[in-house]
Formats: sequence, C-alpha cells, structure tokens
Amino acid sequence: MPKVAYIFPGQGSQYVGMGKDLYERSDKARELFDKADALLGINLSSICFDGPEDALRQTKNTQPALFLHSMVLVSMINRNNASMVAGHSLGEYSALVAAGALTFEDGLRLVRLRGELMQYAGEKEKGTMAAVVGLNTEVVEEICREASSAGVVQCANFNSPGQIVISGSVGGIQKAMEIAKARGAKLVKELVVSGAFHSPLMKSALEGLNAGLNSAVIRDAQIPVYANVTGKGVQKAEEIRTLLNEQLTKPVCWEESIVQMIADGATTFIEFGPGKVLQGLVKRINNNIDVKGVDKFDDIQKIEQI
Repeated sequence: MPKVAYIFPGQGSQYVGMGKDLYERSDKARELFDKADALLGINLSSICFDGPEDALRQTKNTQPALFLHSMVLVSMINRNNASMVAGHSLGEYSALVAAGALTFEDGLRLVRLRGELMQYAGEKEKGTMAAVVGLNTEVVEEICREASSAGVVQCANFNSPGQIVISGSVGGIQKAMEIAKARGAKLVKELVVSGAFHSPLMKSALEGLNAGLNSAVIRDAQIPVYANVTGKGVQKAEEIRTLLNEQLTKPVCWEESIVQMIADGATTFIEFGPGKVLQGLVKRINNNIDVKGVDKFDDIQKIEQI
C-alpha cells in the first residue's frame, strides 16, 4: 500500500505574514493562534503576521512560530493519513505532536524553551554556520577535521546529496569555508544564524532542555517518527526523550531519514509549514517521489484529495 509521510520544516523557513490567511479564514486556526498567545504570554500571532522581521528571526520566537504554523495546518486537515513523520531540527517537535507523542501545549512550551536556550547559548558561545554545496560527505567531514585547528567545526545538517551545513566557532567555520572553496565546492555560504546550532557550542543549553523534556509528558508515538540523530523510525517514549536531547549538539541526518522513509514505503511526502525548503530537499534526494506542500489556506483542499 502507498504510504504518506508528513514532514515539518525548521528554522530558516519562516517569513513575515505566515499563517495570517489561516487566522482570517478559519475558526480552528484562530483558536490555536489565540491559545498559543495565552500559553506563552506573548503576542506570537502578531510576530508571525506582522513581524518585524528582526523579531521573527530571533530564535526564541522563530521556533514557536514555525511550530505553531505547522500545527495549525495539520489541525485543519480533516483526514490525517500519515503513516510516518519527520521534522528538520525544530520540526521534529511538530512531527512528534502529529504522531501523538506530545500534546500541542507541551510541544509549544518545549520549542519556546528550546529557542530561548539556543539563543542564549549562541550569545554565550559565539558561533556561526555555513552551507557547503557540491562536495560529498566524506570530503566535508575531512575538511571539518582539518579546520578544527582553528576552532570547533563539525557537520550540522546532512540535507541532501552534495548539500551539507557545517557549524562551529567563527574561526573554525571561516577556516573550513576557505578549505572547501579550495577543494572545489560549487557554493560556500555563511548563513545568517544566531549561533552554532547542532554543534558542541550548544552544550550550555542541554541542562535546561533536559529539565524541560523531563517535565513534559512524552508518550509512545502512534506512528514512526524518523529521528534527526539516527535517521531511523522511533516510537518508544524514552528513546524519543533521549534523542531530542542529543539532537541539540548532533547533526541532523535528513538525507538518511528520507532515504529510510522511502525504503519503508513512503510514496508521497507532504510538507506542513512555511516555504518549500524540505520539498526541494526531498526532490534532490529522490526525484521520483511525489512531494507536496501546505502553507496557505488554499493548499489544504488539494492535500485532502490525496
């Protein structure tokens, strides 16, 4: 039987205005946006709809904003036909709610906490990230080892064949970028981020996140959630809790996750959230797979026909 996979974006997909049409056209969406504002004690809806962009780009706001948009979209689907789910970095929390492992309320609190902790860690330990396009995994890992003489640097996101993001100290990343260009990378670009995500420079956030995860109710997932850390499906609550903590400092194995989901029968991928980043990555991983996206109100009816 064909299987549908739901996937959820992470930081970098946000844009000012996201979710505004949902709020204006759906009572259900309005209810969730209002609930999120009340739970967090901030006007998150206004940041999503009206910005300013600087506010939306702050990690402590970006993460709950993206989570909320994804969850609103999923809540508006009358027929949830997902056989498996995955999310990129922060998106893994959205995936866990969609799979029944977390409640919306606990998921929202956790991503707000995670965003605050990661933003603080980025301020405490200055770091950055860069995209490297056109080199294979082994070469990029070798570059990171070589550049580590100048500071912390490691692979952070294995996004698709030939597209890898590296993360670390400013010195380590700059050195790695120089080496990557010399090795013939098609593109080497520093990213606009507030810290070295998915690297050891996030360690100061671990204790706080662990406390948050321990206070949240995590249940066994009803369907497999493909974990960033392993690229494999997981359903057991305690394993989910452990992997979420590890995810903070370890790479996102996105390509491996998608390959495994396809091997496990996924024939259609639907991205729930702003933009089309994950749709593009899935297509680069396997161009024969059916990929769709839900971002706006008018996208929902098309998806329900699957």
